[in-house]
Amino acid sequence: MQHTPLKYIIYARKSSEDKSKQIQSIESQIDVLKDYAKRNDINIVDILSEEKSGKTPGRRKVFAHMIEKIENKEANGMLVWKLDRLARNLLEGGYIIDMLQNGIIQEIRTPEEIHRPTDNVYSIAIQLCGANQYSRDLSLNVKRGLKDKLKKGWMPCSAPLGYLNTKIEARGENYIVKDPERFPLLRKAWDLMLTGNYTAEQILNKLNDEWGFRTRQGKTRGGKPMSRSTIYRIFTNQFYIGMIVYQPGGRAHKEHENCLILPGKHPAMVSIEEFDRVQVLLGRDGRPRPNQYHTYAFTGMIRCGECNGMISATSKHKLLRGTGEMKTYVLYYCVRARKWKERCSQNHYTNLIEIENQVIDVINGFTIFPEFTDWALKTLEGQDNKEFEEHNAIIETHQKALQSAERQLANLTRMRMQEQIDDTEYNKERVRLKNEIVTLNTKTSQIDMQKESWLDLTKKAFVFASNARRAFLSGDAEVKRSILNAISLNWTLTEHKISMEAEEWLAPLIHMQSQPQSQKTELEPAKNPLSKRKKEAFTSFSPVMRERRDSNPRPSA
Repeated sequence: MQHTPLKYIIYARKSSEDKSKQIQSIESQIDVLKDYAKRNDINIVDILSEEKSGKTPGRRKVFAHMIEKIENKEANGMLVWKLDRLARNLLEGGYIIDMLQNGIIQEIRTPEEIHRPTDNVYSIAIQLCGANQYSRDLSLNVKRGLKDKLKKGWMPCSAPLGYLNTKIEARGENYIVKDPERFPLLRKAWDLMLTGNYTAEQILNKLNDEWGFRTRQGKTRGGKPMSRSTIYRIFTNQFYIGMIVYQPGGRAHKEHENCLILPGKHPAMVSIEEFDRVQVLLGRDGRPRPNQYHTYAFTGMIRCGECNGMISATSKHKLLRGTGEMKTYVLYYCVRARKWKERCSQNHYTNLIEIENQVIDVINGFTIFPEFTDWALKTLEGQDNKEFEEHNAIIETHQKALQSAERQLANLTRMRMQEQIDDTEYNKERVRLKNEIVTLNTKTSQIDMQKESWLDLTKKAFVFASNARRAFLSGDAEVKRSILNAISLNWTLTEHKISMEAEEWLAPLIHMQSQPQSQKTELEPAKNPLSKRKKEAFTSFSPVMRERRDSNPRPSA
């Protein structure tokens, strides 16, 4: 029987994350395997190596290249230091076993053992499954250790510049201390940034060129001047205020939705107030701390007049060089225009001051004097008495009709029991009387609600119109939102100008204020009976006084 000549590929691997803890380096693995091949007269056609973990399938390019060469029959044997170098996951491990059983791979050799297609696969399967389980157990133990260290208040990875990891305690018990060489220099860098007179690049030049700053020397890197990206990471890293921002997976200071943000036990380099000021000074390059947000008075209430997109807001900060004061501006903008300029031309900011001044102009358009409000409320009390009598008369009429319908229904039932009428006539009359009773009850309730509603809301309308301007000028964001909501539900912003459709209950007041001064004088308080203009003002609000017009005024603020 003629055998296919064996052509071997040496494959060496080590995990990139275990550089300092690997039992055998790639170079030593290759040396051992080459010596073994020479002693056993093994034909080596290629030597492949890579620094990649084998616990996750599909991530090793060199391994995939080796499998491709074997499938193309460029080789039919593998020579590895240990079987776990081939795979630590079941998917790739199972694929190797399948290739061996089908003869695509003729031999898999290690310095201690040989595996062939005719051999029992239990041995190789157990070893590859054991490698997989070892990786799983190791991962769980490492994650448990990281969580324990986080709970104790220590960042479970290398400390950033300015700090050092101790190496004198038991495994998992080391902590973080100040770097006596670099901590003072970085604190000086923060001080320069806080003055507002230096940019991050200027401070970086001072650190490297004037103060001789060099990064911490490690086994393979370090001992060099600080880079531009590093100075920005320092000025935006919450570690320096005593917090730990940690992303599961071992990456610190990578703000992500899965990040853990915990208080740390390491000494802070700057205060929270100093950190926040630096974020403002950095502008777009700085990242504010999570859970810190602004409340804007008019967001969600105003839409773009061109594209109907929502109007949002942002804060811009400017340092006044002359006084050192930090000036804050609140600017409103169309969200769609900022994202898609081709959909909307309103690609500009509108200052909050401009919007508030225009809102005040709107409020001035319906503001009435407190004296008129006092007079109106007294007049409403008299009007209330008059309409109370009319209301009672209407209610009495409805009550009599309701009592009559109920008596008819009772008599109808009695007649059916005495068999004076048949089922058809009884059912027809019963349905009619039931409907009439329901209608009368509904009308009675509506009259009660209408009477209470228009009087109460009319009083609120006059009080609102006399106090809205003062409340808007002195109120907080929530008060201003309430006032805008009471005036209109349809506010728009176009070319820095706001507009709105006033609520129906405000229309009479706006109409009154738009009249010439000679007509306004008719509305001034007086001892004489209601003038025609005054009656019109009340008619606009009262559903009883204005015929054939139903209204539900809504002074919600």
